[in-house]
Amino acid sequence: MSWYNEAIFYHIYPLGLTGTPKQNDYTEPVHRLNTLLPWISHIKEIGCNALYIGPLFESVGHGYETTDYKKLDSRLGTNEDLTAFVKACHDKKIKVIFDGVFNHTGRDFFAFKDIQQNRENSRYLNWYCNVNFWGNNEYNDGFSYDNWGGYNLLVKLNQRNPEVQDYICDVIRYWVSEFDVDGIRLDAADVLDFDFMRALRHTAEEVKPDFWLMGEVIHGDYSRWVNGETLHSVTNYALHKALYSGHNDHNYFEIAHTVKYLQNMGNLDLYNFVDNHDVNRVASMLKDKNHLNNVYTMMYTMPGVPSIYYGSEFGIEGMRTAYSDYELRPCLDLDSIPNPNYELLEHIKKLGVVRLALEALKYGDFENINIQNEKLVYRRKTDNQTVFVAFNLTDRVERIGFDTGCNAKLTDVLNGNEVIDVNGYYEIEMQPYKSRILVVNDGSFRVDFNADNTDCRAAEIDEAPANEETSVKAVKTENRCESNSDNAENTTKEIKPGIYLHFKGGEYEVINFATHSETGEKLVIYRNLHNTSEVWARPVEMFAEKVDVDGRKTDRFTFIG
Repeated sequence: MSWYNEAIFYHIYPLGLTGTPKQNDYTEPVHRLNTLLPWISHIKEIGCNALYIGPLFESVGHGYETTDYKKLDSRLGTNEDLTAFVKACHDKKIKVIFDGVFNHTGRDFFAFKDIQQNRENSRYLNWYCNVNFWGNNEYNDGFSYDNWGGYNLLVKLNQRNPEVQDYICDVIRYWVSEFDVDGIRLDAADVLDFDFMRALRHTAEEVKPDFWLMGEVIHGDYSRWVNGETLHSVTNYALHKALYSGHNDHNYFEIAHTVKYLQNMGNLDLYNFVDNHDVNRVASMLKDKNHLNNVYTMMYTMPGVPSIYYGSEFGIEGMRTAYSDYELRPCLDLDSIPNPNYELLEHIKKLGVVRLALEALKYGDFENINIQNEKLVYRRKTDNQTVFVAFNLTDRVERIGFDTGCNAKLTDVLNGNEVIDVNGYYEIEMQPYKSRILVVNDGSFRVDFNADNTDCRAAEIDEAPANEETSVKAVKTENRCESNSDNAENTTKEIKPGIYLHFKGGEYEVINFATHSETGEKLVIYRNLHNTSEVWARPVEMFAEKVDVDGRKTDRFTFIG
């Protein structure tokens, strides 16, 4: 497996984030890229270990009308600034990919300007598609040409021309040698020539081990582009649409079936996102912002490589207008984000830790287990690990049942590492608008949310961590009982019959105590007040212990009367 299989991307549109002028006057460089250096620590802190940044190179306006592929846009600074920025990312163990705008150039690109000057005698005449001196355009060049998207500002390159192929491949080599870039996102990949992409893939394999090519593809059978000859990945617009519309329509069938449809294309490692520089912010698209957490949980736990668009981790909004995308690409100050949603931010941090800790979320097979309009359970599974992910779309407490296929324990690594005993079919309680990530194990599994996010791995432990204030506690029950029998007896005396409030909101009545016949473990016997047929047994120390909820310690059960 390669680094991108383990990646969680952060996506920056630098011309917007740094607040550059809308038009380039090609004057002295302004070192705005350096203002993004503090964002590198932020990227690391929220669990991302890869950065997609672009467009970066000299252009007229929005960055996708390239003037010079080998020169950082002067509105951002100098090539030395970019080299230093990539190195600063690498020092934080963050991979970096650039935007490769190779379908078209701007009108100020040297080859097009030569055609303007030398017309039919230009040696670059065949660098572009269908240059016709019998036609004209709105710039009154005295000739016409193919463009991208109907915009003559974007002049379409003739990618079947060997000189063009060689030039672009040389650009890639330059980006690696000069800036040490780790991959490229190919703009407008859905209209790139396939032989051209094969040449780019050959170059990628030449310049750097595991050099990643990801393409912008809006629709279609993604396997046409993702294979051993062309690209490693493409943008997953199908999932992007399903994630927000499925929540808006209260239709988890749409989401589950979309993922299954994508899986039928093969194991493609698609680039997942909920928003980017071309589409409306997800916080603006959701009818109910309470769904934000679940949307991100899905993106992080479904097959593919997750990506966060800058600012969306704070829940900022933005809608494109009829005339521009500027509202999607705002200038932001990391220290003064407008109306930040810190709950969402902390949730995304947790997801980053969990994603990196669980191999099943990165490499596991996907299977829908229980699909309902407003409830969903799916499974991710490798030979070594099984994970169930459950969702409640509603504003009320719900229960959803599913066949675990085992007699084991489930550790909810998203919610305080809560340990749940299961035997085959199990109905799990879901709080409003919440999700659970449940790892099948023997009760010893935990995820440490205080570890270095980008290097975090789950750990099996046989005893509680020495410092309970700085580590999430989830241990083997057998070990707890064997080492703490006296404490268990004392705890039993402290727990009294009556009504208790669970930290997730449910009410339960303690009705008695018991002793495990085999281990001598002290147990609390209690029932669900909302479903009195449900009677539970839990080790007394687990019943009385504190759990970590959003970074703070709270009682698992609180006596209320």
